[in-house]
Order: sequence, then structure tokens, then C-alpha cells
Amino acid sequence: MEKPAENEKTKGNSRSLNFIEQIIEEDIRNNKNEGRVHTRFPPEPNGYLHIGHAKSICLNFGIAEKYNGLCNLRFDDTNPLTENVEFVDSIKEDVRWLGYDWGDRLYFASDYFERFYEFAVFLIKKGKAYVCDLTPGQIAEGRGTPTRPGRESPYRNRSVEENLRLFSQMREGMYGNGEKVLRAKIDMASPNMHMRDPVMYRIIHTDHHRTGNKWCIYPTYDFAHGQSDSIEKITHSLCTLEFEVHRPLYDWFIKELEIFPSRQIEFARLELSYTIMSKRKLLQLVEEGYVMGWDDPRMPTICGLRRRGFTPESIRTFSEKVGVAKRDNIIDVALLEHSIREDLNKRAPRMMTVINPVKLVITNYPEGETEEVEAPLNPEMPEAGERKYNFSREVYIEREDFMEEPPGKFFRLAPGREVRLKYAYIIKCEEVVKNEYGEITEIRCVYDPETRSGSSKSNRKVKSAIHWVSVDHAKPVEIRLFDRLFNKEDPDDTEEGKDFKSNINPESLKVMEGYIPSGTGPFKPLEKIQFERLGYFCADPDSTREKPVFNRTATLKDTWAKIKNKG
Repeated sequence: MEKPAENEKTKGNSRSLNFIEQIIEEDIRNNKNEGRVHTRFPPEPNGYLHIGHAKSICLNFGIAEKYNGLCNLRFDDTNPLTENVEFVDSIKEDVRWLGYDWGDRLYFASDYFERFYEFAVFLIKKGKAYVCDLTPGQIAEGRGTPTRPGRESPYRNRSVEENLRLFSQMREGMYGNGEKVLRAKIDMASPNMHMRDPVMYRIIHTDHHRTGNKWCIYPTYDFAHGQSDSIEKITHSLCTLEFEVHRPLYDWFIKELEIFPSRQIEFARLELSYTIMSKRKLLQLVEEGYVMGWDDPRMPTICGLRRRGFTPESIRTFSEKVGVAKRDNIIDVALLEHSIREDLNKRAPRMMTVINPVKLVITNYPEGETEEVEAPLNPEMPEAGERKYNFSREVYIEREDFMEEPPGKFFRLAPGREVRLKYAYIIKCEEVVKNEYGEITEIRCVYDPETRSGSSKSNRKVKSAIHWVSVDHAKPVEIRLFDRLFNKEDPDDTEEGKDFKSNINPESLKVMEGYIPSGTGPFKPLEKIQFERLGYFCADPDSTREKPVFNRTATLKDTWAKIKNKG
């Protein structure tokens, strides 16, 4: 596993240029495209965006912002079998949520279907495209292998007139799915498999989410993508590395069509440890019920991260830290978790919450009495003020904060031991009550009234302070403890005969019933908060006024900080 690209620090504390910025600045110096910088983010609306797409969004829109340029949002909607309006709407929401605005530059490849058709006719007339009757299987078999040249289609030398007639009939719906395709006539012996007469158009008798049944022939991604960039006068077409081998084909189309030449630049896609980034596999998780949906907080989708409690700022910061690399590598997911901790630590209010409660009774505290104690909302923001807690004779504490027979380095509550109840008093355990099964049901303590926090008399020190919630002022809450969905760094590393789903972490979700102080809330959906000593949490949209629901965004433990310090 590799660390992020090292592009953070240079002389004078300014960030060094990544290789894409270097190319762009060279183009600007040379007044290429009149010094314009115009990028685009071109998702296919066939699924929900994930954290890898977020990196691309930040890169494309960020480059445009840096160089006072423009960035389009364009949907490459050329396959009606997999695309729908739900995905279009979700993608627009995700881009906006990340903080980017495409202005009036919202486009669809389907906007250009007539232009693509005209391009195809132009290539047919030049003798550079032909209608082929081979089946998809025959085309694949005839393409050859990387070490063996392909075999020319028996339909490759049809006349221009016949190809124009057949292609027109394809558009008119005279043939069924798969009966004919339009192929580019390039080189069946090319060492680049993508240049061996690739398919440009195929027949699909299915309604399109925008054009309805107007078309029954659809351009392939490889034919539509580069031409869309050209139509929009995109100066820098930023793609992930898997499209590098496609670039000669895009360049061939541009040259033969004699259209505006967008410059394609490839960068490494984002790969995260313990994470699946394949849309196909994410769809499997949803359809087979391994997760609660595309926005399950364990999913790497942007909507899943949003529901878990991630902020746009944390994802933009993460993308910046990862940097732009020229070769593929796997980034430790701990860096993503570090980014949200770093963000929320500065601004999330804090609150004492108990998620695995056991009752603690202070036997020498007056029955029926209640007093208020105060705690800072966030020590990082003194201006935020304080939160008040009701303190009384009976409180809930975390079951994990008590042990009958503690090991040497356990400094929390135990028989005969003293700890501080945060912002309140020092207590000492004197008795433990158990039920018939030997389970602890109550811990009985005494308190020292001279040790209230903030009191001038409170100068006695103890080794530990634990959080609590007053029993008489407690409100039930559902706590969803989310963890990594997979228990292997590489989820695809499986035993023979098994697939990635065999590495799903069975402990990726635990649901707990805990308590928050009454009087807090109501909480807005996705409102962030730090539960003291427990981690960062987010109010789930499932919450009600009577029963708030919180998702754990991240624990307080920061593994990336340790990795970074070791490095």
C-alpha cells in the first residue's frame, strides 16, 4: 500500500504543481486554445457516484477554478439499458453537495445524437466505416489476440452506397437487436486491440430516458466520448488510466472527422483499502441485500458517505491529500477517516452519550436532588459556549468503563477505585449488584462533594474521567456503529471458488440502544456531533423526535496519524 502522491509541500509552503497542472500551464504559456482551460466531468448515469468519482469531480472542477476556466457536467448517456433519471438526479445532487456548480453547462451525450449520426455518415462516405452483420461473439472472436492479428469481416468491403443504405435502415428500425452494427475501418492487425475495427453503433430497441423511442441505434462510449469533448470545445479531457489505450482511437476519430482536438490526459484512479469501487459489484451488494441501499453508510458512494456523516470539506481535503498520480496505487482508507476527524474536531459540538449503559448509584448523594454542571460545546471553539447537564443520584455509565478485576493498565472504575464523572465529582466504587445470571445490573459508589469540577476546592487528581448521563434525565437513542464493510485490505483477495462477498465483515454494523441527555435536540438530518470519548456521529434521516438515530461516522482513534508519524 502506498502513501498519497507527494505534492503537498515545496519552497515557501506552496503546493507543488501536479503533472496535469504542469501540462496546463505549459499550454497557457504557449497560448494553446487561446489560453482557455475548459474541463468536464462526464459520468455515465448507470449507478451512484462513489469516492473515486469524488476525486475526479474535485480534480476537474478544481482545475477549472484554479485557472479561471470552465467545467461542464456532461452525462455520457449512450446505453439506455443501464441508465435512468434516478441516477442523473443523484449525480447532480452529489456534485452540488461537494460544492461545485456547472452553471448553465449541463449537457448530455444524447444532446448530440443527431451530430453523432452525421459524423458516422461522414466516415462512411470517406470509406472509413462499414455496416457489419457479424454477431457480437463473432466480432470478438475475429478481433484476434494481443499476439495474433484479427481477421477482417466478410462485410468490410461493402460499397459506400450499400453502407449508407444499411445504416439508414438501421436507424429506421428495420433490423432487430444485434443484427447489424456499424464499425470503423481501421486496422485488424494493429497491436492496439481497440483499433481493430471497433464498433461505433449498435441496435438497441429500448426507450431512452431522455429521447424516448426516437432512436433505436446508439453510439458506443468510445465513439461518443471524444466527439462530445470536441463538440463542447473541451481543452483538457482528464480521464483515468484505463482510457490510455483508448486514446489512439479517440485521436483517430478526431483526425478523420476533422474536428476540434481535445487533449486527453490520463491519471491514476482512486483505489482504497478495504473498499470495493466497481459499480457492478456495488450493485450486487445492493441487489443481494448485503447493504441497506446505495446510501448505506458502509458504502463508498457519495450518498453513503454523506449519510454516514462525512462533510464536503473532508472529501475535498482528502482528494487534495491523495494528489494526482501517474500510476495506480492503493490509498489507505485511514487517510479518508483522518480527513473527517480533522474536520469535525474543529466544529462538531460535543455531548455526553452512553451507548452500552449500566446504572451507577451514588449512595451518599441526596435522593431527589438535581444540580446542573457545565461543559464546553467544543474546546476548539470557545465562542460556541457551553452545554448544561443535569446531575443526580443515579446515572448511566458505559459498561466498558467498569471492570471487577481490571488488568494493570486499566485506569477506569473498579471496586475500591476512584474516577471522576466528567464535569462533576470524583466517585469511589464500593459495591457491585448482579442478577441471577451473574450480570452486573448496578454499581454503587460514593462521591466526594468537595471535588466538583471547577470548584476552588477540587484539587484532588485521579487517573481517569468517564462520561455519564443522568437516569432521570435520559432520552433513549438508537446508535448504529458502522465499521469497514470488508475485513481484508483487498476485498478481491479470496479463496478459490469464492468471490469478494466472502470477505464482508460480519461486524460492520452493530445497533445499540443508549441514552442522550433529555432536552437535547431535536436533531436535523445529517447533523454532526461528537459523543465524548466515543467518536463522531451523525443524525440519521430515520430519526424521529421521540427516538433519535445516530450513525457513527468515525471513532476517535486516528490510525492514519500513526501511519503518517511512522513514515
